[in-house]
Amino acid sequence: MAKLTEKQKRFADYYIESGNATESAKRAGYKGKNLNRVASENLTKLDIKQYIDEQLEKLADTRIMKAQEALELLTSIARGELKEELYIPTDAGVKHVWKIPDIKDRQRAVDSLLKRYPMNKHDELQDALLQAQINKLEAETEKLKKDDGDGTPISIQIVDSWTEKNE
Repeated sequence: MAKLTEKQKRFADYYIESGNATESAKRAGYKGKNLNRVASENLTKLDIKQYIDEQLEKLADTRIMKAQEALELLTSIARGELKEELYIPTDAGVKHVWKIPDIKDRQRAVDSLLKRYPMNKHDELQDALLQAQINKLEAETEKLKKDDGDGTPISIQIVDSWTEKNE
């Protein structure tokens, strides 16, 4: 990116602050009767536009919570580390207290975390249970085939509906 002049940088910074290009041109030190034309031209210059986009992205990065920060906040709530500031009216005035999250709030935080980090052990147990059920059905099918003495073929199809639902 080419280096902006000091006036262009001031224009871009004022534009980010106000959103008004003409006013930004005036505050940046541009002179003349056609400030709206100068402002419009500045906004079409690639270097200025890139600078504005970069600065807006930096602002968004500082204002918008990232996933890691959200997970850290949920963890802090779940552990009871984060305290809530309360003002309780009393006969003697207002009492200022700090309260740790109650069990319901902590449980909601844990539930939110577990949605993002499912328990692999639970999944493994579910798979093992499903496999045991399939093995049992296959063994029963083999027994039925042996017990049928009239020569009629037996057709049994094992359908794994749990896997079909979750694919």
